[in-house]
Amino acid sequence: MVEIRLTNTRTRTKQAFQPLDPQNVRLYLCGPTVYDRAHLGNARPVLVFDVLVRLLRHVYGADHVTYVRNFTDVDDKINARAAATGRDIREITEETVAWYHDDMDALGADRPDHEPRATEYIVQMIAMIETLITRGHAYEAEGHVLFDVRSFPEYGRLSGRSVDDMIAGARVEVAPFKRDPMDFVLWKPSEADQPGWDSPWGRGRPGWHIECSAMSAALLGPSFDIHGGGIDLQFPHHENEVAQSCCAHPGAGFANVWLHNEMLQVEGKKMSKSLGNFFTVRDLLDRRIAGEVIRYVLLSTHYRKPMDWTQGKADEARDILWQWRLLTKDVEPAAAPHPEVIEALANDLNTPGAIAVLHRLKDDPALLLASARFIGLLQAGGDDWMRADYQALDSQSAFKDFDQILAALQDRLADIRAQAMASKDFSRLDRAKADLTGAGLEVRMSKAGIELLVRPTTVQRDVARIAEDLLA
Repeated sequence: MVEIRLTNTRTRTKQAFQPLDPQNVRLYLCGPTVYDRAHLGNARPVLVFDVLVRLLRHVYGADHVTYVRNFTDVDDKINARAAATGRDIREITEETVAWYHDDMDALGADRPDHEPRATEYIVQMIAMIETLITRGHAYEAEGHVLFDVRSFPEYGRLSGRSVDDMIAGARVEVAPFKRDPMDFVLWKPSEADQPGWDSPWGRGRPGWHIECSAMSAALLGPSFDIHGGGIDLQFPHHENEVAQSCCAHPGAGFANVWLHNEMLQVEGKKMSKSLGNFFTVRDLLDRRIAGEVIRYVLLSTHYRKPMDWTQGKADEARDILWQWRLLTKDVEPAAAPHPEVIEALANDLNTPGAIAVLHRLKDDPALLLASARFIGLLQAGGDDWMRADYQALDSQSAFKDFDQILAALQDRLADIRAQAMASKDFSRLDRAKADLTGAGLEVRMSKAGIELLVRPTTVQRDVARIAEDLLA
């Protein structure tokens, strides 16, 4: 069996993955708060876990892996969006969930086995909070229930922080009724115009952190194999999950392995609305940047390194995928991916290494196709973007006989190459090839002959102009 090695954030080491139950490997990814479109950074952990799940199913069997990714559909950001727009909260969350599915589907991400919504697990959250109070890990204060951080000696182990040195971060409310500034909310009261549920502490709603603890326990059990998300969730969200889950289920251990992907930048800068470089996945799709192009770019950087999205990388990925799709057109995939692809992924999800293997498989289209599909590229029916590019090229062309021009150029280049072989002077051939490559064509030369391939970057007018010189 393939040995999978993963970098565990909790232990800060790369270690061999040993599932609790090889017959039921379980993993949980923190999903979106559904009030708006998913931005590009939101897509990165989805693709990381998508590749991880594909690997786990390959190693342990498709029916022996359970993957959960939640939707947070009760949150103050959702309430604020409803108040600002005058729309019903349920309408907003339903719309946003549909958007999310459409966008992640476009990136080739398989849907999880379970996609729980927080509002469907309120009963379980209330029960967990009651258990924490009973065990002395939580207390009620002014209609709130708060977790007593000092009651859990291992608090801070995941993020490597000392409680005394911590500063309250995002979504950590500092309030006078807290016993300790680091105590966090498990339950809070709701106003009449806010979502709320009856509880032993009055009508209210859950805090953000308790949601994932309750949903993961309900669907995966108090102990499971892998939990993860972006590094921005490590503290306080994941730290708080560990604390409340371990205290509610003593001895269970919660998640054995923690995976955190690094943050995303755009053209070397932090993605920010104030910098004007903030965009959603849908923004890119609407700009006709194909989903698998986005996927290729995001997977081309190791998940534990910061990822820099650039237009240049997107252009390069588009050209590579265009070539691979032409190479594998009408080809049946091999029975299995190349072993080196599996080897790379088993080494801490080394997706750049897996992609490097794909580049070496151009002479074996069937194996290239199977290997690319293993990491979610070159999927069947996923070439709509190529047809759109062809249509765009055709609509921009003033030449109805462009195919004939390419055929004539191929014959002419064959003549020039024959002359070069005889004279040993390849300058004219090299110049012609450079001109055509500069116009966006791919020029392939082999013993079988010369082939000119159109790419999305092909400028037909420039090719026609070059043809006028070569065919004169």
